Amino acid sequence: MLFSSVCRSFSRDKSLKITSSAFVEMKKDNVISPYGFQKGEQSHVFCLNYVTVEDCLPLLCQLHRASTLPPADQNSMITAIVQSRQSRVKFNTSWLDDLYEKIELECQADKITPLVTNPGRVMVTTSRLYFQPYNNAETTTLIKVRLKDIQSMTKRRFLLKQIGLEIICRESLMSTSVLSCKSPAERDNLHDKIMAQKDVSVESSEQQDMTLKWQNGVISNYDYLMYLNSAADRSFYDLTQYPVMPWVIQDFTSTRLDLENPETFRDLSKPIGALSEERLARMKERYDDMPEPKFLYGAHYSTPGYVLFYLSRLAPEYVLCLQNGKFDQPDRMFNSLWELWQNCLHGAADFKELIPEFYESNGNFMVNTGVCNFGVRQDGRPVGNVELPPWAEDSNAFIRKMREALECDYVSKQIHNWIDLIFGYKQRGEEAEKADNVFYYMTYEGAVDLDSITDPNERACIEIQIMEFGQVPKQLFTTPHPVRHGARIEHPISGSHSVAAANGTVKDQSCLVEKDCDKENMSETNKVLPRKVDFSSLNEVLRFSLHKQAITDVKLCLKRKMAFSVSQDGLFKMYSLEEQRQLRSVPLTSMALSSCVVLPDSNTVIVGSWDNNVYFYSVEYGHVLDTLQAHDDAISCITWKNDMLFTASWDSSVKVWQFTVPLSQNDFSAAEFLLQLDHDYSISDVAVDDSCATMVSATKEGQIYVWDLLTYSLNNMFHAHQGKINSIQLLSDRRQIISCGEDRYLRVLDLDSGTASFVKDMKENVLSLAVCYQHVVVGLDGGQIQVWDMERAILLNTCQAHTGGVTCLHISDDHTLVSGSMDRSVCLWRPAFR
Repeated sequence: MLFSSVCRSFSRDKSLKITSSAFVEMKKDNVISPYGFQKGEQSHVFCLNYVTVEDCLPLLCQLHRASTLPPADQNSMITAIVQSRQSRVKFNTSWLDDLYEKIELECQADKITPLVTNPGRVMVTTSRLYFQPYNNAETTTLIKVRLKDIQSMTKRRFLLKQIGLEIICRESLMSTSVLSCKSPAERDNLHDKIMAQKDVSVESSEQQDMTLKWQNGVISNYDYLMYLNSAADRSFYDLTQYPVMPWVIQDFTSTRLDLENPETFRDLSKPIGALSEERLARMKERYDDMPEPKFLYGAHYSTPGYVLFYLSRLAPEYVLCLQNGKFDQPDRMFNSLWELWQNCLHGAADFKELIPEFYESNGNFMVNTGVCNFGVRQDGRPVGNVELPPWAEDSNAFIRKMREALECDYVSKQIHNWIDLIFGYKQRGEEAEKADNVFYYMTYEGAVDLDSITDPNERACIEIQIMEFGQVPKQLFTTPHPVRHGARIEHPISGSHSVAAANGTVKDQSCLVEKDCDKENMSETNKVLPRKVDFSSLNEVLRFSLHKQAITDVKLCLKRKMAFSVSQDGLFKMYSLEEQRQLRSVPLTSMALSSCVVLPDSNTVIVGSWDNNVYFYSVEYGHVLDTLQAHDDAISCITWKNDMLFTASWDSSVKVWQFTVPLSQNDFSAAEFLLQLDHDYSISDVAVDDSCATMVSATKEGQIYVWDLLTYSLNNMFHAHQGKINSIQLLSDRRQIISCGEDRYLRVLDLDSGTASFVKDMKENVLSLAVCYQHVVVGLDGGQIQVWDMERAILLNTCQAHTGGVTCLHISDDHTLVSGSMDRSVCLWRPAFR
């Protein structure tokens, strides 16, 4: 506003008359409409309610003086005026609710709402969080939140810097708000101070299991994409980083939406800008001639303007605020889904993706309620409701079918490609260039260091560019995103279990060992129906201690009703489950035994030892059939699959052995060396899939190697843990690896990319793993056994199994669990059945 004169009213110094040569009319007659820019001298009288003219006149005169300066100097003077005023404002402690509140922190922060950054003072006390704005733009002069009402706090990115803090409260004036501090250190200090107060009890923000839940079909595509948006610092409360969702449909002309036809869907492996080959070719030609930093797309796929383009009918006042008091040209507004898609497909600078409202709303953002007059299009039609495709009878049906498309099988199998582009490894760098996914450099986090820019005018220009031209989400994945498996799978289990529990004595004689029965003579009414095993309840049925040192491995043999165990004491033990006594104790070597395998015929047990040898022991004849000098260092693990023996060693190799006569027959033949798979580090564990096509090996340095056993070639290698990997399991049907290590983490990794879909800090060393369908049983250093449902990524059960670390676990064919421990005991557990 240009001042030509300023004069005081004679009424108690509470009124001010301003005469100007130009003014702007907003919301005239209380109707939402484009601003009126009026020229010509006119006087305006302002009545002051809480201050006198003396209080505000000096500041008005300073601002008037600044308005006469050149633009660069004008911005500098205004910045200096604002900073000077804000530095003099302190929090008004008379507004504290409780005299006994202790002040923990006072700092400056901005409250972020769509298109508005409101500065103020933040105070943290022992019981409340206060925000006192510098101005009266808020609905109240003070916002206060009881700390016990804070539901969650999340550190957010703002202006491509980690300075934001989103606070969600259960009930308060600030039910959800984003605060922005001056620096990451100030933001972190504010976060830590709030979290340190005893009244704060926030919900856990650790959602690293969401990828696994999504893979297993426990959560929807929509929910998973919204989680990724949140993790990438995108929020409904920040239009500059509004959640972004994909176009999945490209058919906007058919009368029926066919979700079984691949032609219905957009290619999710390509960014919007690369869907048209002709348009992409033009942009690549320009890209080749462009100086650094190069970019393919000068426009972004998500900006405040694009968000309000979609929501213009719902939030017209925001549109006017963003577009300097004007609505867009009627023909350029969001008028038709088909026209919008065609423009995104072929337009020279239109690469818009969608927003969540296209998949989760009542569709009212596409309906013109008549509150605003957006103008008349060139064909004479006024801007009304958005024209829907023929397959949608109304906006509600459109949203419902869009959601159906997002959740359908085709999209579920392809959506990981879009995640790679927006949140993943194709977002930036060389992979982004290969995927034709390169945007203007200023849209990427870390591309501009605003703190290093001292010129306030230059800084303000860059901030405006960042806010208005789009921001690439925070990168969440640096390797290919895992593929979704599909809907949850039920695993019917036939038959019944056998072994149950006792602690030196039998606790349940009836279920210790099931007697054989003639199932053919069972009547139809007495036949055992298929039941599902439930590891959420484990009952101890038997416990015994035979060894002198820690148990290293234990296996059950149902055919012989025996338990076989090996230990660091060098002894191989055989225990009768029926008679509950030791049958044999075999001193195989003076060094520790590391592992054992019972062959399918139940006549032979193979034992690995730290003396570099593998022993073949005959259960039937009670002596060692053969000793295989397998490695140059200790045997750490042995595995048997499809008549092939895999031995792993501290000598950094895995060897594969074959037999001329299968060991399942009575005649024993010596093992013949087939090949050796070399590693860079000592091997701690191996796992082989049932088809003997893939092997994964884990090392003492935290690496996982993925081997193709059909070609005996290395497919992949990735660093999964810090330090030794204690145990590893392979779920070949889901293309997943489960691993645990001395870094205390339990991980579920994608077999092809190594991307973690589940990461859990177990708070103590995880020593052992066993898998049964979707259940993963883990043995901890403190003696606990935990059961996890990896389909839903939830903890089902924790029990104190031993007084020492659980070093080994094995689940038999009848789903009996056996555990061995550093306390030298072996324990059998029976799960529940449904």
